[in-house]
Amino acid sequence: MNNHAQLLKEYEEYKSMGLKLDMTRGKPSKEQLDIMEELLGVLSKKEDCISDGIDCRNYGILDGIPAAKRIFSDILGIPTEKIIVGGNSSLNLMYDTVARAMLSGVAGSDKPWSKHGKISFLCPVPGYDRHFAICQYFGIHMIKVPMTPEGPDMDLVEKLVGEDDTIKGIWCVPKYANPTGITYSAETVRRFAALKPKAKDFRVFWDNAYAIHDLTDTPDRLDDILSIAAEYGSEDMFFEFTSTSKISFPGSGLAAIASSEKNIKRITKELAYQTIGFDKLNQLRHAKLFPDKAAIMNHMARHRALIKPKFDAVIEEFDRQGIEELQGVSFTRPNGGYFISLDLPDGCAKRLVKLASDAGLALTSAGATFPYGMDPHDSNIRIAPTFPPLEDIKTAAKVLCCCIKLVVCEREEAGKQGNGIL
Repeated sequence: MNNHAQLLKEYEEYKSMGLKLDMTRGKPSKEQLDIMEELLGVLSKKEDCISDGIDCRNYGILDGIPAAKRIFSDILGIPTEKIIVGGNSSLNLMYDTVARAMLSGVAGSDKPWSKHGKISFLCPVPGYDRHFAICQYFGIHMIKVPMTPEGPDMDLVEKLVGEDDTIKGIWCVPKYANPTGITYSAETVRRFAALKPKAKDFRVFWDNAYAIHDLTDTPDRLDDILSIAAEYGSEDMFFEFTSTSKISFPGSGLAAIASSEKNIKRITKELAYQTIGFDKLNQLRHAKLFPDKAAIMNHMARHRALIKPKFDAVIEEFDRQGIEELQGVSFTRPNGGYFISLDLPDGCAKRLVKLASDAGLALTSAGATFPYGMDPHDSNIRIAPTFPPLEDIKTAAKVLCCCIKLVVCEREEAGKQGNGIL
């Protein structure tokens, strides 16, 4: 029996097992949600609802209660006066920030973005599909920028923003990037701060979603973009976002935006047309559970204990089966975040997703990590190990390895026969 026949036999055995495994999105597991049970009962009487002299049951405090701001100050290392605490979703804050720019511009704009005709965003790839979806919704043209081990290709970023005033923004996940797990180097952060865009209303959307989501004892370090930008006089150019979505409850956490004091004042003024205040009781619940950075980091250690074995299970199975020894195949070994990025030979990603699906393993759609859902090489897959139970992850890793080897083998067989890729 040749190698291809052996792989087909193994694959058919997996198909016959009736598996239902899901690695499509970076969701916390039930066990991670369970460790937040205390949050449900921290406010039990009316006296609990007072914080810093504020009755959190009532209207007001548009930019977030002080105690909630202190949580994000601890997470980001940014002064509270440069932070707004919103609702439960940083994606919502990002969407609203783009929407406000489209409707009324940003600080220093001569007109709203929507009045400029065609506008563009730079999109590091592979990247986060929901960033791309926001652009697509607003009709913003997306320009791909390759990721490097140091972050986005800054030579290209500097060239493009310096020459083209239709480029109004760039998406960034600077620490443990989705899906590559890359953290921007100190040089990359400084080059962002030093950018000289042709468009005076250019903005960097700094989505620091995984700021404290470390998986090892030697976590990556990300320099603070706002303090460095202040050195260059470019602090207004940055909107930084984060949330507790993967710290507390994903659907009932807190989100924040940080920026220059000038931007924060403008955003707060604009928010007054949208709301009289976000959910201050939820802000207070989180503040009581996370009164200081030590409490937050102790909690994150509990998350790490639950998810690191899942990342280890995938990577150990990849190593055991020699996946990186296959021609054209590579994967990341992240220090944190929620994803492993898998690269295959050109033309193989869609086929891998189909093979895995037929065997009962759901993966993120091929192309999802690129604008418009179109991976020009059809080669990248985002792997999300966090949600399923550990035993399911171990099985999923075996199925995935079989599918990877099968799709590479099919490609090699097709090449020998002169039939193209598959």
